[in-house]
Amino acid sequence: MKSKAVLLGIAVVAVLFIFTAAYVVDETEQVVVTQFGKVVGNPKTEPGLYFKIPFIQNTNYFPKNLLQWDGDPGQIPTLDKTYIWVDTFARWRIVDPVNFFQTVNNTTSAQGRLDDIIDPAVRNLITENRLIETVRQSNRELDTYEIGLEDIKERPSYRIQIGRGIITKKIMEQAQPKLAKFGIELVDVKIKRINYVEQVRDSVYGRMIAERKQIAEKFRSEGKGEAKKILGEKERDLKRITSEAYRQAQILKGKADGESTKLYAEAFGIDPEFYSFVKTLEIYDEALGKDSSVVLSTDSEFFKYLKGYSGNR
Repeated sequence: MKSKAVLLGIAVVAVLFIFTAAYVVDETEQVVVTQFGKVVGNPKTEPGLYFKIPFIQNTNYFPKNLLQWDGDPGQIPTLDKTYIWVDTFARWRIVDPVNFFQTVNNTTSAQGRLDDIIDPAVRNLITENRLIETVRQSNRELDTYEIGLEDIKERPSYRIQIGRGIITKKIMEQAQPKLAKFGIELVDVKIKRINYVEQVRDSVYGRMIAERKQIAEKFRSEGKGEAKKILGEKERDLKRITSEAYRQAQILKGKADGESTKLYAEAFGIDPEFYSFVKTLEIYDEALGKDSSVVLSTDSEFFKYLKGYSGNR
């Protein structure tokens, strides 16, 4: 029984020994082994199963993949004395885990080192260049002007010398040698956002509003001019149509009068006496009513057809 207990105890100790001595490194990790706070051996950067002296040696894990740094937005003056807010971000990784462990020890402290190194580099490059250099990449002609703005004022002409891409490249060139001392490689730096400070932004917005008011007033003036032009054309067309209609009416009326006169003449030529009698009766009907009083001479030609008329007939 005692031998079995001893064997069991030895087996448990062996399992504990192996369990505490073995450690695994995966594809995204790298490990530095320390003994009493000092680095021993080479860092383990390849994935696999490794062993250390249990209880004496410790493993310190560090990420091997890309890490993110996000800077705090800051107010920076440009070379042309324009104050802007600049927000940057970067990607970095640990390339010398031993040096990294001995200098900054962990990623939290590394973030502080990145702040101390990248932020001043960004400030230096922004203050050394004009605002347009940090915004544009090339001298490509802009096509974002609104319709009507080109008539208000001339488009400003700027020629960039280096551009935003080279500025970010120079930020990396300034920061990388300083970060290499901590076992850090700066992979990329980009400007996330650029904006005017509040005072300058208000001034810019005011100028934009004034420009658009000018454009609106220009469009209103053009609209009023076009409206007057349309109204003038309408009046002209109306007068032309009215004149043409009057002319056509007069032509038709003249033709009708001529036709009527022709018919009257033909009727008169067939039986002048009967025509005269009918026309006289029409005149009687139009001129004499039941309350009419007419005093005429008995020799008047007006009642010649009534002379000798007897009501008994």
